[in-house]
Amino acid sequence: MAARVLRLFPAPIKDVALAGLYLADAVHTLGSAAAPFVYASFVGSLDGRIALQDQRTGASHLPVEITNENDFRLFLELQAQADCFVTHGGYLRDLAAGRLDDVLQIGTRDGGRDLPRWRKEKGLSAQPSVVIASASLDFPMPESVVRAGQRVLIATGRQAPPDRVEALRARGYPVIIAGDGAFVEGAPLVRELGRLGFRSVYLLAGPRMLSTTLRDGVLSRLYLTIVHRLMGGESFHTMATGPELGSAGRLRLSSLHYDASAPDGMGQWFVRFDPSRPA
Repeated sequence: MAARVLRLFPAPIKDVALAGLYLADAVHTLGSAAAPFVYASFVGSLDGRIALQDQRTGASHLPVEITNENDFRLFLELQAQADCFVTHGGYLRDLAAGRLDDVLQIGTRDGGRDLPRWRKEKGLSAQPSVVIASASLDFPMPESVVRAGQRVLIATGRQAPPDRVEALRARGYPVIIAGDGAFVEGAPLVRELGRLGFRSVYLLAGPRMLSTTLRDGVLSRLYLTIVHRLMGGESFHTMATGPELGSAGRLRLSSLHYDASAPDGMGQWFVRFDPSRPA
């Protein structure tokens, strides 16, 4: 039987289908050149772990205890609505080393074979563009992106190594300068992406990118899956990094769904937050 979830908020409480839940948000229609719709998603445990770190190798990984096909379906639905993905050099290095799965194309994974047709019906390109955020500019170009013919752009800070900037440009990759330091900053990145015609921007770049977009007031929405499990662990990652966010971290609940079926019968919440801007 197709998965069902229970909508707890907003009222009234209602039983709804999982498939199509996030497609119904139509985030691909909500942005503009002046204000692209920027969204991020995470899956985490009740104690806030989004990834664990191998103390021997230093590599990070998503714990299998909080991965499941229901959350993955919703992740794919969010991907399907993007004009572009923002990823980062660390992900590409882990991908090349075989430590992480490739999630940079639409319709290549079980659970999302219907999504290319959905994109076509909505007038979106066959595949999203890929924006690679990197301070060092030291990363391998993923073969899957080249094979799929996806547009690739590089984002970095003004203090990036000039020789690597020029080398990338010589290979035909546009380089966006989005920040005065070494790292990419949220506001200049989003401003440039809007100027280039992107309306819906999906962040696949982890805690640093989430934090800078929140601090700069350019994050439009946060999707969070909370698996009903405590992880523990000595070395781990959480959703935000860097200095305290203060009022920039204020979030307003806009929807809450309960999934009793996964994982392991313990259940999970699918939560949608919109940043709460001061009046």
